[in-house]
Amino acid sequence: MDLADRSAIVTGASRGLGKAIAAAFLRAGADVLLVAREEERLRRARDELATLAVRPGQAVHALAADVSRPEACAAIVERARQVLPALAVLVNNAGVYGPMGRIEDVDWEEWVEAVQVNLFGTVLMCRAVIPWMRQRGYGKIINLSGGGATSPLPRISAYAASKVAVVRLTETFAEELRDAHVDVNAIAPGALNTRLLDDVLAAGPERVGPEFYERAVKQRAEGGVPLEKGAALAVFLASSASDGITGRLLSAVWDDWRRLAGQRDELARSDLYTLRRVAPEDRGRR
Repeated sequence: MDLADRSAIVTGASRGLGKAIAAAFLRAGADVLLVAREEERLRRARDELATLAVRPGQAVHALAADVSRPEACAAIVERARQVLPALAVLVNNAGVYGPMGRIEDVDWEEWVEAVQVNLFGTVLMCRAVIPWMRQRGYGKIINLSGGGATSPLPRISAYAASKVAVVRLTETFAEELRDAHVDVNAIAPGALNTRLLDDVLAAGPERVGPEFYERAVKQRAEGGVPLEKGAALAVFLASSASDGITGRLLSAVWDDWRRLAGQRDELARSDLYTLRRVAPEDRGRR
């Protein structure tokens, strides 16, 4: 899973999983453009990650930008084209939980803002980078999903709705870009001890519900899923080892993704790791 011949944009890269993915990319030899909204935190992340370069001339760039704005996404890709001559990978990691509470109680503007970051930010970055990848005839787009995509997430509805939309968007773009040899996949990284967990604990059981809050407390105590699991899956999906694997939602924790390269033909003929409707016949009923 060598990435020495390619460069990547990683959004939400100043902390948490985005930073871990950027670190893994650098250790695999890639050049990286880090993107996040907080300029000072981003600068510190760039300086720290720059120490992980494994080959001469390996570059780590940073650009403070808000992916929910179309002009910002266009500027990100333009900057990447200037400083990353082998741009081949986009990781859409920037995301927020948004407001927590019952839908009738939460602030509507905050709800919309969460969808703008999680869903629109992913769409806008894809819109900006896809023409460049089509021109090259190759590319890798990696979108971050989460638990909200595969099961209900009461009281965190903006996050749940936007993340399931990201998965169906992933499947749709995979079909649109198949002839351009651009693979589009989504990652479910597992329950992480990141800023999003801090947000849940700060909200308290009254807003997120006692059951979800207790799970968060337990997760904090037990440590959560290591960030490196999601980062390793991102490296695989960014590498040539995953060529032809596209339109899938893969769990960094539960799926044996390291074996998928040898099963890509069978995978392409199936609906494994995709969203689908469960019909009565699927459960032995009529």
